[in-house]
Amino acid sequence: MHQLLYVHVFLCCLSMAHPFCPSQCTCVSHGRNEGTGMRSVLCNDPDMSDIPVNVPVDTIKLRVEKTAVRRIPTEAFYYLVELRYLWITYNSISSVDSGSFYNLKLLHELRLDGNLISMFPWESLKEMPKLRTLDLHNNRIATLPIEAIPYLLNITYLDLSSNKLATLPSELMDIWPPFNGEPVISNASQKVVLGLQDNPWFCDCKISKLIELSKMTGTPVVLMDLFLTCSAPENLAGVLFQRAELENCVKPSVMTSATKITSPLGSNVLLRCDATGFPTPNLSWVKTDGSLVNNTVQESPGEGIRWSIMSLHGILYKDAGDYSCKAKNVAGRAEATISLSVAGTFSTTIAPVRPSIGTGPTSQETTLIPLADVSNPPSVASTILPRTQTPVPVTPKKQKTTPSNSVQKSTPAKIKSPKTVKDLKIVEETSDSAVLLWTTDGLPNDAPVTVVYSPYGEDDSKETIETNAGSGKILLEGLSPGKRYSVCLVAKGSTAKKDPCIDFGQVLDNEEDGGQSQLFMIISGIACALILPLIAFLIYKILALYCKGQHPAIDEQELEKESYVKFETISMKQRTLNSHPTELWARRPTHESERMLLCSRSSIDSQMTYKSDSSRSEYLC
Repeated sequence: MHQLLYVHVFLCCLSMAHPFCPSQCTCVSHGRNEGTGMRSVLCNDPDMSDIPVNVPVDTIKLRVEKTAVRRIPTEAFYYLVELRYLWITYNSISSVDSGSFYNLKLLHELRLDGNLISMFPWESLKEMPKLRTLDLHNNRIATLPIEAIPYLLNITYLDLSSNKLATLPSELMDIWPPFNGEPVISNASQKVVLGLQDNPWFCDCKISKLIELSKMTGTPVVLMDLFLTCSAPENLAGVLFQRAELENCVKPSVMTSATKITSPLGSNVLLRCDATGFPTPNLSWVKTDGSLVNNTVQESPGEGIRWSIMSLHGILYKDAGDYSCKAKNVAGRAEATISLSVAGTFSTTIAPVRPSIGTGPTSQETTLIPLADVSNPPSVASTILPRTQTPVPVTPKKQKTTPSNSVQKSTPAKIKSPKTVKDLKIVEETSDSAVLLWTTDGLPNDAPVTVVYSPYGEDDSKETIETNAGSGKILLEGLSPGKRYSVCLVAKGSTAKKDPCIDFGQVLDNEEDGGQSQLFMIISGIACALILPLIAFLIYKILALYCKGQHPAIDEQELEKESYVKFETISMKQRTLNSHPTELWARRPTHESERMLLCSRSSIDSQMTYKSDSSRSEYLC
């Protein structure tokens, strides 16, 4: 009886037990009874540095927001088999392992926006077959590899906005209408929402499908922001996608030699198609069942042109069907189909032999063979040629070696790049804190890094902070206002000869101001040394001229030497007709030049001097 009582009490306690909730998180139950049903967990403690591992197993929604978490480890949510919504937003996450989301079979929504992710493990999406929403907004993703495309087929909400994407693989648009060949249904219930704004797009043929999509209306693919803008090349910088016109970017156009061909059993058939487009399209032949046809020859006689010939020798009934010639380049794709029918019976005493490409069958039967005119490769033709004996061997033109046809490619030797931390800089500096940023070159994201900082010149008071190379930033707190600091990064595994260090602080600004003041004083001293003697000389000259004007020293002998004319006597008596000339003037013989000067000067003086009421002006010459 006592044992039954103990069991009953134990079961009651077990039913009333609450699943444990992490101390740094808040748990909310959505079930009818507390402790059962669906549960939401919110973890937003700024001091949290790791993904919590003791989250209740019945959690359907987990939010880790605004924490110091920098990495999502492998199998971080392995036991959360009921999880539908996973939001890890606005943290400092820069590293996501390929197995981070293992066992999330029911996950419907994954949001990682507002982090520092530069490389996302796209292959991890295969662990989430029911995922429909993928939000990578506001990260540092620069490329989306072509290998990621198969994992995005089921995604209906993809947000890659505010990243560093300059281009996208042209095959990405091929998984959605209208580029996947399916008819466009404007009122389709299933829409695909793409967020691609705020990226530095390089507008060329690689994203021509995206540019074409932005100009369409009523498509199942909806852009969150229709006003996507080109950042490059220079002639398209700042131009909206809806107005961008790409040069030398033409979708392929395919033309075949015929649309339907009927050929006798055992005959040889050559099928040909020509394609144009820019860049030059690649051609491939596909049978009705989707298998590729290998016995083909291709050649590109010029830029933007390519033709292909497919040969069938000694055809049988199984060779009948549709053969599609598909052309593809980064601007788009096109195809044309040739329908082949096999008619008649085949009888001969010699068994037909199916030779290799370029030889005819050995049958002696009379058949009609459709042949392409290979004597003029650039032309498109289909001809039915009769034969009564052996067929004419047809040898297609030898394929030229082109970049698209070459099978073996030289692999450049790998050069080991140095592993180091670089581009150290301080941003968002305040009086008592600063944010340190850096970038890594060759170092793994999880490589340990030690940040060492101390006041400038005070090596005995160093402080250290442990982090990893992939974080890219760290906050230095507790700084003394007005002091100059030195900070260095010591990375394990770095091949640099010297650890990167920088100095920062307000004292640097004062020293820079002091250096500028010292330079200004030097320049001012040089200017004064040059200008003061000149000013003194000018003052001296001014004073000398002033003194000379107050006390003029007249040297009669000097004046006499400098004069051209010397007046002996000048009589001011009134001139009469009867007067003797010697009574009025006395002159000495002068040279001709002196006489001319005397005449001109006397004429001017006479107008001002010899004027009276009884006499007129006198002129000496």
